[in-house]
Amino acid sequence: MATATMADAPSLRDLPLKHLADVPLPGRTTRLDYESYDPERHLLFIAHLGDGEIIVFDTSSSRVVGKIDGVSSVHGVLAIPELSRVYASATGTDEVVAIDETTLKIVARIPGGHYPDGMAYAPESHKLYVSDETGKTETVIDVRSNQRAATIALGGEVGNTQYDPISHHVFVNVQSRSELVQIDPKTDAIVARIKLPGARGNHGLLIAPKQSLAFIACEDNDKLLILDMRTRQVVRSFNVGGDPDVMTFDAVAGTLYVAGEAGIVSMFKVEGATVVKIGEGKIGANAHVVAVDAATHRAYFPLKDVGGRPVLRVMAPR
Repeated sequence: MATATMADAPSLRDLPLKHLADVPLPGRTTRLDYESYDPERHLLFIAHLGDGEIIVFDTSSSRVVGKIDGVSSVHGVLAIPELSRVYASATGTDEVVAIDETTLKIVARIPGGHYPDGMAYAPESHKLYVSDETGKTETVIDVRSNQRAATIALGGEVGNTQYDPISHHVFVNVQSRSELVQIDPKTDAIVARIKLPGARGNHGLLIAPKQSLAFIACEDNDKLLILDMRTRQVVRSFNVGGDPDVMTFDAVAGTLYVAGEAGIVSMFKVEGATVVKIGEGKIGANAHVVAVDAATHRAYFPLKDVGGRPVLRVMAPR
């Protein structure tokens, strides 16, 4: 385990968390980006953007078990357990890379627009939806053939993408228009544009289907918006840490984590449609990514530089 100095250590006075470990990660002290967890295999896939690789971490043994090279400037990563496959957005080559989860080998490379980033999977249509941030489009990939099936013009800079299993639709942040766009995977047509009052730079997106809520993180004004998915109305707004980015939801505990570039995590308790802020504090420099294991309730924050090396900071509720 790595040892954090006082400057590197998390500040937990105002967070209901305890610090379990800092596990060293391979590679250089360069930017780490999205991560995706497969609870069936207990594997966490971490995008090491600066090194152009994906780190594979086994949460059951708390150790790195593999690396996937050749994913240039990897931003997004999405594990799809039912396909035994992982998809990653290689922004350096404007590709979406398909990886066999068993062998950890790359099996396909698909054109991904001009700046592929976040991804979501619509299982009924066997389609992967990829945010093309600067290309202002959504790239649609048929996962049966690993071929691009469609390109959907969104009319603005694109943030994150999420699939809603209740409506069976895909939702995409259009962050330069303060909108959430709704797409029907059956036709790949835009069926609604939802205005988001109070949103500036609505990049982060997470949907809690049982609660019928969408959580929208706005990086330009440090806000978390709560959208009622039934009425399509913003019902709450919270201040959060600077430049919020990635969110994760522990559906068993009802805990929402909002991580930001400033290294601050904001935590919320979600009970039905009620959302209450329960803490906010510093996890570490550039702690803008978080994933959670709902079985153990452990939260995983990849940090690019703790004591001169990248680490995975492991936290748990207290």
